[in-house]
Amino acid sequence: MFARTTTPWPPRACPQALVALFTAGYLAPYLLPTTVGRLDSGLALSTTQAGAIGSALLLSSAAAGFLLASRVDRIGPRTLARLGLALAAGGYGGATLTHAVPAVVAGAVVGGFGSGTVTAVAATGIAGRPDPHRVTTLGLLGVSALAGAVYLTVPHLGPGHGQPLAALALTALAVWPVTTRLPNESGPEPTTGPEKPPLPHRRSGLVLAATLLCWSLAQNSLWGVSGRIGLTQAHLSEVTVGAVFAVALGAGLLGVVGASALGPRLGLALPIGAGTAVIAGCIVLSASATDLTTFATGEIAWNTLYPIVLSYVIGLAASLDPRGRWAVLVGSASSLGTAAGPLAGSVLSAQAGFPAMGAMLAIGLLVIAAPMTAVALHVGRSRVPEIVEIPLDTLPAVPAQRSGTGEHRWGTAPRQGRGELRDQPPPAGTEPNCSAELVRLDLREIPRAPLLVVLQE
Repeated sequence: MFARTTTPWPPRACPQALVALFTAGYLAPYLLPTTVGRLDSGLALSTTQAGAIGSALLLSSAAAGFLLASRVDRIGPRTLARLGLALAAGGYGGATLTHAVPAVVAGAVVGGFGSGTVTAVAATGIAGRPDPHRVTTLGLLGVSALAGAVYLTVPHLGPGHGQPLAALALTALAVWPVTTRLPNESGPEPTTGPEKPPLPHRRSGLVLAATLLCWSLAQNSLWGVSGRIGLTQAHLSEVTVGAVFAVALGAGLLGVVGASALGPRLGLALPIGAGTAVIAGCIVLSASATDLTTFATGEIAWNTLYPIVLSYVIGLAASLDPRGRWAVLVGSASSLGTAAGPLAGSVLSAQAGFPAMGAMLAIGLLVIAAPMTAVALHVGRSRVPEIVEIPLDTLPAVPAQRSGTGEHRWGTAPRQGRGELRDQPPPAGTEPNCSAELVRLDLREIPRAPLLVVLQE
């Protein structure tokens, strides 16, 4: 989810610098399976303990995003990006160089906060771009390619817990030079505007937020232990498991492109409901894999479908509120589920085994697919309101003029800094009320006309 900037960033900050920051910030969750697996084997930790460290890392990253998403412009993008990269390099680097478990945990938490800080800067800058989807796709391409390279390289670097953490630290250092292309000016303090209207669709929004938290938790419960499934249950080498993950991440990128190509053609309910049901089957297949074919099929199919369904869920959340508040809240709930996933997967697999864990996660997904689909159907049936109210102080001011008869003139809202006044009377039965705070518009009267507003002298 992207927080809107208070002021547009200069073109020199985009898109290369933002793509680099996006890659550095999002690399940690992409490397979660190998990070947890290496902590498990390299520090002689239990599966649950290693998963708890992974969850702490992701929770710290999510906390940084919540804390800083609306403060990037106020602090200064360059300053904040450098702070995040320094925390990531120092935290992950320190965790790489020590074998003391408390120090590794502390380094992972500090590094995770740094990753979240860098992600907040990247997301804020991307949101201010005229082509956010294009820059996001480039960022996904970058992080998928880098993560795939790490998965193919780490198995050849010998045993130990530090290789994935070192990759995160080195990436932060490599990205540092691009921060010179970020603006360093702090933005103005937010001004007090008109009172915000209450959240629309409260029940649907709360249902979607709660279900997406569980949805994300289920996905990352499997992702956090996928490496262990491949190594211990499917009896694959670390090199083979890394290759499967690299291909799966490439398939995930294809899923992003596919979702963009499909767009709204299938509606919202079908991709969300049917897609979640198919993902449940992929989780069962992956969790019960005992050979390369089953493991690779489950992982690749799952990583292909996951971003497609997620993109439609995000679109559903955005459709609940034009101001984007439900999109932010639902995205925050998803981040919490993502952070809790590794620990949940470790506990379930340790207590019940991988196949039983997969079955439980699949059942949970099928259960929450029903309310998610119901919300999508409800939104799809919703009609566009025929009467809308628009606060006058949210529209650009245009000097009013009077006609020769002394009557107010009506005009179109200015676009791109240009306004247009037309000598036309107000709609029949409507008297200009320039003291009113809201303009009531009947959309049936102006099906294709530009927005009409009363202009006050």
